[in-house]
Amino acid sequence: MPSCREEARMIDLIFWAPVMVGGALAGASSGVLGTFIVGMRIPFLGVCVAHAALAGAVFGGLCGLEGQQLLLPALAGAVLTALALGLINPQRAHLDDNTVLSFLFSATMGLAFLGIGLYGILGKSDNDVRALLWGSLNFCRWREVWLMLGTSLALFAYVAVFFKELRAILFSCADAEAAGIRATAVWTGFLVLTAGTLTVNFQTVGGLMIYSLISNPAAAAFQVARGCRRVLLLSGAFGAVSGLGGFLIAAATDLPSGAVIVLVSSALLGAAAIIGRVARRQ
Repeated sequence: MPSCREEARMIDLIFWAPVMVGGALAGASSGVLGTFIVGMRIPFLGVCVAHAALAGAVFGGLCGLEGQQLLLPALAGAVLTALALGLINPQRAHLDDNTVLSFLFSATMGLAFLGIGLYGILGKSDNDVRALLWGSLNFCRWREVWLMLGTSLALFAYVAVFFKELRAILFSCADAEAAGIRATAVWTGFLVLTAGTLTVNFQTVGGLMIYSLISNPAAAAFQVARGCRRVLLLSGAFGAVSGLGGFLIAAATDLPSGAVIVLVSSALLGAAAIIGRVARRQ
């Protein structure tokens, strides 16, 4: 017969298992996304799509949706923004990529906070929306994990199938098109998967901090690895370590999990920068 202490440990393990799996999945998928986003020097993309999802969730809540139902309008907002980013040709519009991102980010952020302000005017509770804004991995359960697993597998499969095309776009979108690659279609598909992945990962670190989980692991991988495939694998690994390690530290210290995950990813980037600099001097 197991002792009371052993039973308590088993209960804790069962309770925290989806949280740990969810943290690792969120980190790994965000790291894979970051390889291409950081590699193309558009890290602002993560913030833009995240705020579009937040705006969708805010107005979904104003329409009476709550809890997991907010996922649908959040996903709709993120996907619509991703499609806009993929289909707008900055060269034809005579705009820089980051200028387009800044415009969409400003618009979606304005809509999100306008909607949050309307909650008070209309006398509605904004607890569910604020949970998305700040995030909390502690509330992740198996149904959320299955969603995260589904989007992560879809992302990994897409990257595996279109790896050569994405790698070509990463180095030069214009050269990729000149070589006969349908760069717009491939990149738009990637952006749509980015939108879905970020939306279901909101609860891990929140809409305001998801940017760090995208950029830090990828930037760290670029510091210590060479070659797109190695950077991709290492970025996913760094992201998983950030998600799982951040939660374990937060659980041991009773600190907010989202903030600790971001700090762990930042520490990994700092360590990778030092290691990379030392290696380049040798």
